[in-house]
Amino acid sequence: MNTQELFAKRIEGSLTAIGSLRGQLAELASIAEAVVERLRAGGTLYTAGNGGSAAQALHLAEELIGRYRGNREPLRAVCLNADSTALTCIGNDFGFDQIFARQCQALLRPGDVLLVMSTSGKSANIVNALRAARSAGAATFGFLGGDGGACREWCDTAILVGSREVVGDSAFIQDAHQVALHLICEKVEQSFRTR
Repeated sequence: MNTQELFAKRIEGSLTAIGSLRGQLAELASIAEAVVERLRAGGTLYTAGNGGSAAQALHLAEELIGRYRGNREPLRAVCLNADSTALTCIGNDFGFDQIFARQCQALLRPGDVLLVMSTSGKSANIVNALRAARSAGAATFGFLGGDGGACREWCDTAILVGSREVVGDSAFIQDAHQVALHLICEKVEQSFRTR
């Protein structure tokens, strides 16, 4: 397979993954509207992920604190995988599976939101974070892969990227998650932009 064929095949996989979002517009709208509602009421959006999903979790939080495309007031958003001192302290003292849950126990309150990103939906630290957020009375949302794994049952609403062509390829799943997070940004910006 030459380079162009390789790239064409990869683009088709990405398009398939992104296309799966069309069938989940109601779920995406529900998540976006809940985020807006809770931010308006003074809540905070918390995000978390591992690896590439950690980068996407950070991306979403920074878009809300900074800006997506237009100017507006900064919004309350915290990425739980951004604090290396908390991650290493908690990982060392309590185990890697507690790195997000411990922060959720300390920070999340009723009226807040936890939005996690996981291509497998099986990461113990993400599952534990969702459980802790639910115990704290926060809304729980997930951008997940496949059937959502163990994370699915702990999410109030989840976006599942999991066609036969996509499952097992985290890059394709992350491509769709990237679009989904930008859709959240679109709704937030529409709701909060300065005229």
